[in-house]
Formats: sequence, structure tokens, C-alpha cells
Amino acid sequence: MGALKYVEELQKKKQSDVMRFLLRVRCWELRQLNVIHRASRPSRPDKARRLGYKAKQGYVIYRVRVRRGGRKKPFRMQRRANGIPSTGKPTNMGVNQLKYQRSLAATAEERVGRRCANLRVLNSYWVNQDSTYKYYEVILVDPQHKAIRIDPRINWIVNPVHKHREARGLTATGKKSRGLNKGHRYNKTRAGRRKTWKRHNTLSLWRYR
Repeated sequence: MGALKYVEELQKKKQSDVMRFLLRVRCWELRQLNVIHRASRPSRPDKARRLGYKAKQGYVIYRVRVRRGGRKKPFRMQRRANGIPSTGKPTNMGVNQLKYQRSLAATAEERVGRRCANLRVLNSYWVNQDSTYKYYEVILVDPQHKAIRIDPRINWIVNPVHKHREARGLTATGKKSRGLNKGHRYNKTRAGRRKTWKRHNTLSLWRYR
């Protein structure tokens, strides 16, 4: 067994004394750092490598924290014609208890992608969480770096169609929330569940028929 296999087995038992102590200490450290910051190396090298990371030039790791919980919809206080605020209550406005359709990991990727606009988001993974935040590490690739451009296993990401793929639901976590997959029970989700429904329920007639 290689060294990374031992690290992987440790991660599977997060309630063990070793992992509980390690995660608690790391979480304290992450709380002191900026919301988005660059990491010198992945804190989970086994997971990063499984998701495509290589310890070579052109690959970058960024760490980001995202606030946990649902999404409160912003609303504007309604006013009557005489200018007096109405007694509209948030309970009747559909403000609370709304759930964002994308995962917090997808939100983390999007925020890092917006900060590092010159890089391409490859993937991301969970590293820690506390009562308020979830912490993710995002793998980014520099499409201008020569080491990336000449590597046949990763130079597909250099193509301009992969700009901001995280914002269009093209990363692994983005595809998951879109309901895309292969195989059994995924036969009505191609291109997206709503798009398939619309295609099946739209009458399209030829001009000359």
C-alpha cells in the first residue's frame, strides 16, 4: 500500500481521535485566514490527485469558505398608495426556508473562479466544516502555462469553451445538481431535466406539412 492509501483510510474514519483532533485544529486555523486564499499544497493530497491534481507547474490550489444554510430571498417592504408601509409579513412572502438548488461546493467553485478569472476550475473537494462555514479546496489550472499546453492529458482545458465552466454547471459538482449522469435511471435527464421536459412538451410543426 502506498502512502496516499493510508491517508485515504484515515479520512474515511472522521470520528476517530486522530481525525477529530486534526480537523478541529485545522478548522481553527482556517477561521483566521481570508475567505479565499491560495494554499501552498493540498491538505488532502490523495483526494486532490483523484480529482486530477498534479504537483507540477500550472496547477494551483485555492481554499475558500462558504456560509452554511439555506438561502434567504431578499424582499422589499410593500407600501400602500398613501405611503404607509403595509403589514406584509415575511412568513407570507416566500422568503425563508428556501433552498438553493446548487450545492455549497458549486458556490465555492464559482467564487474562486470569479476571483481567479485567468485560471480554469478543474474540480473541488471538502476539507472541513464548523457550525457556520464549510471549507473547500478548489483545483485550478493555468491555461497559458506551457507545461499545461503541451500535456495531452490536461490541455483540453486550454480550449476557450472551457472558460468559467464552474459558472455554467460543467464541473462534477455542477453536473450533479443538474441531474446529469450515465446509465440506468438517467434516460430522461440528457442536457438537463427541465430542458428534456420542455422538449417533450413543446409542439413543433413544420411550416410546409
